[in-house]
Amino acid sequence: MAWDVLGHEWAESLLREHIQRGQVRQAYLFVGASGVGRRTLATRFVQALYCPQAKTTGDPCRVCPVCLQVEKAQHPDLFPVAAEQEGGELRIDAIRELQHSLSLSPYMADRKVGLLLRFEEANQNAQNALLKTLEDTPGRAMLLLTAASAEAVLPTIASRCEVLRLRPMAVSDATRYLVDQFHLPQEEADLLAHVTGGRLGAALRLHAEPERLEQRTEWLGDLFTLLGNSLRERFAYAENAVRSRGKGDRGQARENLRGILQTWLSLWRDVLLYSAGASAPLTNPDVADEIRQIAAVVTLDEARRQAAVLEKSLLRLRSANLQLLLENLLLDLPRI
Repeated sequence: MAWDVLGHEWAESLLREHIQRGQVRQAYLFVGASGVGRRTLATRFVQALYCPQAKTTGDPCRVCPVCLQVEKAQHPDLFPVAAEQEGGELRIDAIRELQHSLSLSPYMADRKVGLLLRFEEANQNAQNALLKTLEDTPGRAMLLLTAASAEAVLPTIASRCEVLRLRPMAVSDATRYLVDQFHLPQEEADLLAHVTGGRLGAALRLHAEPERLEQRTEWLGDLFTLLGNSLRERFAYAENAVRSRGKGDRGQARENLRGILQTWLSLWRDVLLYSAGASAPLTNPDVADEIRQIAAVVTLDEARRQAAVLEKSLLRLRSANLQLLLENLLLDLPRI
């Protein structure tokens, strides 16, 4: 059975070759946007290393108990490590626990594997602690890291890893795969491919959780309304978005705001594309009329500035006062 990592066949071929030649590295870094297939590729790699029923070296069967344990991240020699929630913070305690686990002999396989997910969320202390592990990795251990980009981790960490840069598919290819391979209706497949920018894993998650797609539509509607709202109405929205939707859970409120800002950023990027006459596909084709209306009254420089402000706000989200951050954004939002 193939690895089934659509769009990343080159990476599959490279990793299989490492296994077949006995040249597996002690550390790999899979980088790319969330939903592009980083974890899937890492999982297939571990299955290829562990599978006892592989008919060909480097090709896991994916149906034996070992492969299924790896798929569910329940294999006794596989140690997944990540922040408690996406957008959270990975701390040094988790790295120290991983270091201890890797120092012990493997239980079933010939090596232990530390799988560090979304490692860009690791704080400075955690990254420094992992660097020490990379410098002196136990002989029967291997580290697999996933991150948004190689630049999102310490240069000294990236330099000690085999870096595989995973890119999204073309939107048209993603649409075709969603229709042909996963039997989605054409209209839904086309929208999901655009919204996720060709990230097949993200598209399938949205298909499985339609409420997230509905939430996106609501957030886009919020932005269109806010463009015409008074300052008082905008500040009331900021308070509601942070307090009511977070329901007293600051972590949930932070994730809610992250979703809002990412959705708005995708809209302003579409305005930029339309204003500049670019041929790249829109991320939000279902609101193309609204994008054209905004582009007709907002300058290209203003659209670019709004996108830049949102990008900076997303970087500050982990430590910022959430309501103040959103109020400052809305204070600077153009009135249309």
